[in-house]
Amino acid sequence: MVRTFLVFFVLISNLLFAQNKLNVIPYPQKIEFLKGEFIIPKTFKFEDNTPKPETEYFKKHFAKLFTFGYGKKDGANLVRVLFPPSLVPLTPEQEKEKYAIEVSPRGFAIQAYTDQGYFLALQTIIQIIEQYKEVGKIPAMKIEDQPKFAWRGMHLDVCRHFFTVDEVKQYIDYLAMYKLNTFHWHLTDDQGWRIEIKKYPKLTQVGSKRKESMIGAYVDNTFDGKPYGPYFYTQEQIKDVVKYAQERHITVVPEIEMPGHALAALSAYPELACTKGPFEAATKWGVFDDVFCPKDETFKFLENVLDEVIKLFPSQYIHIGGDECPKTRWKECAHCQELIKKNNLKDEHGLQSYFIQRIEKYINSKGRKIIGWDEILEGGLAPNAAVMSWTGVHGGIEAAKSKHFAVMTPGAYCYFDHYQGDPQSEPNAFGGFTPLDKVYSYNPIPAELNAEQSQYILGVQANLWTEYILDFKQVQYMIFPRLMALSEVGWGTSDPKNYKNFENRVISHFKILDNMNINYAKSIYNISGKVIPSNNGIAYELSTSQNPNGIRYTLDGSIPTIHSKVYEGPVSIPNSLTVKSAYFEDGQLKSAVSSQPFTVSKSTGKSITLEQQPSENYSFGGAFTLLDGIIGNVKQLGKTWLGFQGKDVVATIDFGQKTDFSEIYFNTLENKGSWIHLAKSAKIFVSDNNKDFKIIKEIGKEEIQNAKGKIQLNFGKQQARYLKVIIENAGIIPAGNPGADSKAWLFVDEIGVN
Repeated sequence: MVRTFLVFFVLISNLLFAQNKLNVIPYPQKIEFLKGEFIIPKTFKFEDNTPKPETEYFKKHFAKLFTFGYGKKDGANLVRVLFPPSLVPLTPEQEKEKYAIEVSPRGFAIQAYTDQGYFLALQTIIQIIEQYKEVGKIPAMKIEDQPKFAWRGMHLDVCRHFFTVDEVKQYIDYLAMYKLNTFHWHLTDDQGWRIEIKKYPKLTQVGSKRKESMIGAYVDNTFDGKPYGPYFYTQEQIKDVVKYAQERHITVVPEIEMPGHALAALSAYPELACTKGPFEAATKWGVFDDVFCPKDETFKFLENVLDEVIKLFPSQYIHIGGDECPKTRWKECAHCQELIKKNNLKDEHGLQSYFIQRIEKYINSKGRKIIGWDEILEGGLAPNAAVMSWTGVHGGIEAAKSKHFAVMTPGAYCYFDHYQGDPQSEPNAFGGFTPLDKVYSYNPIPAELNAEQSQYILGVQANLWTEYILDFKQVQYMIFPRLMALSEVGWGTSDPKNYKNFENRVISHFKILDNMNINYAKSIYNISGKVIPSNNGIAYELSTSQNPNGIRYTLDGSIPTIHSKVYEGPVSIPNSLTVKSAYFEDGQLKSAVSSQPFTVSKSTGKSITLEQQPSENYSFGGAFTLLDGIIGNVKQLGKTWLGFQGKDVVATIDFGQKTDFSEIYFNTLENKGSWIHLAKSAKIFVSDNNKDFKIIKEIGKEEIQNAKGKIQLNFGKQQARYLKVIIENAGIIPAGNPGADSKAWLFVDEIGVN
């Protein structure tokens, strides 16, 4: 009887083992499971001809698990062979990262055209061993794999907050783990110049430090009063980092910002500006009017800087920034205006194009290419430039349609300085809301492009801006686990319809991150809340990556316990109240407590249409966000606000039947440093047929400013089915403000009616 049970147990164990799915991230293009298994040995032998730097990387990872040796092919556990000639011609780019792995009872056999392909295969093998090392055996399988996109990148801003060489190397290791191949190093900005330029020593003597730093939320406008810096990388340190990255087959792309984001440089060399200064490295975040002046001495300075940069970085592309360049100083500068006339330029946007094209010609003369943020499209794109599309997807679409290469990095999906969980339970972040599933859902090929145009999409990149990231532990927190989603998107095997499978693989990788002492976000364990329409108005839908039966919640403001109500489905919100929820497992609290207050009015949950859609970065929940019963938090622009750049809010609410009301309320924001301005005006209309609207209330800029954007309007008793609200955007930002001459942002939250 006992023997029969043991045999049955072994059969079941082997069946489960055979059916086990790989937890590899990014998931390979093709996997075939075979009969048999490889018993993981105590001594791992490599074939003599395996590339040494890549093999050393593998050995370092498993130094505590195996002893290592080398031998002939017959006696090796890991054999490397070159691919035979392909029946289908492959480009050098396709050959470079293609690999195949066969796991048999004898061990691993890797096929690759290049050392880089071999290195990528090793990353897959490392993850397979991590998955099966406790079981002690690996199922036999064949893997054929190669990435979809040539550019799979991560960016790191070291200007707002600085990170050491060792920390930058750790960052590069994280990219290598998940098969990313490009490190975008943001080295200069208003808040600090971080790269040694020997010809211009004051760039680091003066520009690498600031007198203090902004702390807390931007709207608090508070500073720490502590000098920051001097912090910068010597040229020897940069060579060391570039070499380290090359050993991991990662290209380092440097960014030298121009013509905007130049205050740190101007603090060292004020003669490069349109005005005399003096200047200092910025102590707060945002965009500033003082930029490089397009005069000959400026171009000579930048050419000399780029000469030293090009010698340090062998990358094909040099990133020249090009974003967020206010034209205020250029409009007031006699030299700039003369330059516009002399070159028959249309305006200051044409002058920016002139600036970028002149720099591009110089970089091209050195055998390199430029890439810049999508504002380099302003006034006309330089002939050979590539575009990094961040303000949305439109820059990438425009570039691809004009046969320019583009890297897609839209803020709505690829800005890892945004919140990744409920802002109430997350560390202070820039704003926005970009959870793991949203990153995973991104498709870098815009639907607007045909097959030929799509070839110009080089790939995808995520960006980590560090205004609110004070140390490297916080860097880790913000990129993990979202970096895993990015890697699978870039590899081309992401499947949003099968997100749960990916999420399970992510959770399995948390053990690897724990072993590496990486401070990753556990937001997917926390309760996620989503407001949905219901027959009675709205309901609150709760979810977790774990067993939903573990969710407990309260409606009376008390902290949930194991004895609180079990979540069984969307919670009806009939009136103003606060939902608090948490996840419990084995009687223990496993998540943060989520708290969501609701303010219910006559408009809550009703039908709403918007004539103009919000910016993709600030569109979470769409138009329904304005009627979901949630009042926006002034310090958090994530889930509860809609943001419109240069657009008015024109919202029509359908109550479903004639309804009595006498009051309307909504909030708008002011944060001029981030180009967010209060509304210029607001108008309220009513109608019974959704065609003929009658105005019942109007307020202007002065009233809105006096109310500090918190608008509450009383207009006597009204009865109507439709209510139209027009909230007018401030328009073009006036001179003397950050972002002057650019489109203002308008942020609006709940539109309540009583």
